[in-house]
Amino acid sequence: MKRLLSTLAIAGTFGFCAGGAEAAKLDQIKSKGFVQCGVSQGLPGFSTPDDKGNWTGIDVDFCKAVAAAVFGDATKVKFTPLSAKDRFTALQSGDIDILSRNTTWTITRDTSLGLNFTGVTYYDGQGFMIRKDKKVNSALELSGASVCTQTGTTTEQNLADYFRANNMTYEVIAFATNDEVVKAYDAGRCDVLTTDRSGLAGERLKLTNPDDHVVLPEIISKEPLGPVVAHGDDQWFDIVKWTLFAQLNAEELGITSKNVDEQAKSANPEIKRILGTEGKFGEGMGVPNDWVVKIVKQVGNYGEMYDRNVGPDTPLKLARGVNALWNKGGLQYAPPIR
Repeated sequence: MKRLLSTLAIAGTFGFCAGGAEAAKLDQIKSKGFVQCGVSQGLPGFSTPDDKGNWTGIDVDFCKAVAAAVFGDATKVKFTPLSAKDRFTALQSGDIDILSRNTTWTITRDTSLGLNFTGVTYYDGQGFMIRKDKKVNSALELSGASVCTQTGTTTEQNLADYFRANNMTYEVIAFATNDEVVKAYDAGRCDVLTTDRSGLAGERLKLTNPDDHVVLPEIISKEPLGPVVAHGDDQWFDIVKWTLFAQLNAEELGITSKNVDEQAKSANPEIKRILGTEGKFGEGMGVPNDWVVKIVKQVGNYGEMYDRNVGPDTPLKLARGVNALWNKGGLQYAPPIR
């Protein structure tokens, strides 16, 4: 018994005990009344503000979905624009509760930086954009090119790996922010702009003459982009992680923002569980049992979030591709709510 008590005392000293440590983040967020979300400094389709300071994009909508799960109100979220260099420090220091900023999941970031990736909101890959008048049809023709990119990103590392693997030379011209990268490329300070292909689609819209530029066919990396939380609070990790899983499962079950109230009357066991009319799955995480109803009604399922921000009917015109559900030929797959 003495040994057990001693072990429990040590666990409490170092914050290992299940009760207090796990509940701390959720309690803190409820106390201040909003979720603080770190986003980009402006990337169309993912996180960008309008002239009135209203933010839109997939990354923005995901934070709204988390707010809907926690508060029942998707508007209870505030946004902090962050550079690639500062994004992880802001999360580690507690200045933000979630980083939802087109961030690639890597082993270094997921372990030694003290962070937890909660899923993949967009499967991407790095590409290259160049002026059409350069008459380049393949990235393998870029030897000797000057390349604009952003510092503090996996993009720089992938760029170096690709050119070295193909015995090509290049000059890197790096900047701290996306806007600086785009302005430099648009002004002709470099031959090529490189980032995630979804990012290229968004950045192309900012150019003086977007139709004068083309994205080359090569995809040179895997870039699973997703939300991130800090290590140390499993309850908060679970809430953020299952918010995305709920949106994916809702799409798979045909639950949308338009029919969610009607679907709540369904006799389908899967639908009853996800919408909280059977079981206490929300309560097990510290949120109301109708948390998914709030998410879908106010933000939408994953497909609705995708189509609204980056889909074929938006300026970015991005097909679902690998971001389709697993049963539609894509990679998006969520564990079941049961």
